[in-house]
Amino acid sequence: MTDPQQPDSGAWHRKFAAASNNRAWELSVRERSPREDQEMLAAAHASAWHWSVVGAELNQMRATMLLAEVHALLGMAPSAMRYAEEMREYFLRVGAPEWETAFVHAIHAHAAAVAGQSQAHAASYALATEALAAIPDEEDRRIVARTLDHVPKPRGAVAGHLCDG
Repeated sequence: MTDPQQPDSGAWHRKFAAASNNRAWELSVRERSPREDQEMLAAAHASAWHWSVVGAELNQMRATMLLAEVHALLGMAPSAMRYAEEMREYFLRVGAPEWETAFVHAIHAHAAAVAGQSQAHAASYALATEALAAIPDEEDRRIVARTLDHVPKPRGAVAGHLCDG
């Protein structure tokens, strides 16, 4: 192997960014111990840092999306909401594929729920359920649904739809 400080260190950053990203997402969709919560948080931040060094804007915003979800899962409301707003603005501006749009809305809903922003939570949750239903690929739908399952349903939500009561 080569030294990560050498000119070809971009390959190292990409490898570590991807490995950290995958580990944080893996932990995000299952039951975790307090130690695993800390590992998830560290992995998400490691991924974001490595992508900040070598990633395109898309990589960096996907890392920001992960940070929003991890911070929401850990109840870190201010930072979860800040990351969620940043990544949502980017993905809605550039136009993301269906699966990514569903992630954007689900994670924004999660951050808003944790932050106590009930209107934003309900609106993003409704958009997430609509976007989830629009994903044509069954496997992609299943992956996004695993994240949406961790988002609290808004008051008045029934079977993925909001009601007026």
